[in-house]
Amino acid sequence: MDWDNLRYFLELARTGTLAAAARRTGVEHTTVARRIQALEKQMGAPLFARDAAGHRLTEAGRQLLPAVEAMEAAVLGVERASPANAAASGPAGLVRVGVTEGFGTLILAPHLAQLTRRHPHLSIDLLAVPRMLHLSRREADIVISLERPKRGSVLVTKLADYTLHLYGQREYLARRPLVARREDLRHHDFVSYVDDLLFTKELQFIDQLWPPERFALRSTSVTAQYEAVRAGAGLAVLPAFLADRDPTLARVLPGEARFVRTFWMSMPAEYKHLARTQAVWASLKDIGQREAARLMPQ
Repeated sequence: MDWDNLRYFLELARTGTLAAAARRTGVEHTTVARRIQALEKQMGAPLFARDAAGHRLTEAGRQLLPAVEAMEAAVLGVERASPANAAASGPAGLVRVGVTEGFGTLILAPHLAQLTRRHPHLSIDLLAVPRMLHLSRREADIVISLERPKRGSVLVTKLADYTLHLYGQREYLARRPLVARREDLRHHDFVSYVDDLLFTKELQFIDQLWPPERFALRSTSVTAQYEAVRAGAGLAVLPAFLADRDPTLARVLPGEARFVRTFWMSMPAEYKHLARTQAVWASLKDIGQREAARLMPQ
């Protein structure tokens, strides 16, 4: 059995697409496809089924996956035991971090850029997307989510709490009726998420304040919501770390319209021995502590 073929199988199982597996292994996507075809010929069964989302494991592929992961762990163990690698300068390889859009863009990106500068052999894919990423589907190596994972063989830790407030553009607030209590919100327009595309119940806020008759604008992107509020479209609940830095915005009902949410960090248990995931995990925990004041401002 050719280990290289199994290595490509493992990356395709984790990423779900030939292009992503090729990036992680540093080859062309045609090479990945050719290796998978060779492995399927050896195994005598198709290991992947292709659909609109990419490649997903067949039953034969799911049966093969644990054995290949065990082989990878053994190979990494040999590499760690090598004196040459023990003296190497820092972690190496690619780590994919899945995270919500605002936190990933504003908080994590600058810090992770510094991490890769300190470790030039380390690469990070920052997947800052407005949806839930799944460790079980190998969409990421480390996931930061708003809901604590409840199942699976994963390591989980609380990363940080953060606050959200109701905001409006100052010029918008000056020309619209004063908001002194919740009932006054009936005179205002709102910006929020698209309900049927909301990936977590932790981002449902507006109905807790005042059920609006209409939304001026809705978006799956918190950045788009922020820009809409800046343009005077209406009021929105936004993370304080995103909105407080903008002098054109002001908090509305600051005593009542305050929400606290938690970022949870998780990764597969088998990754805890990998130098590259250890380094990123530790760095993320440090970022959560260092940015506590920004995430939970007064």
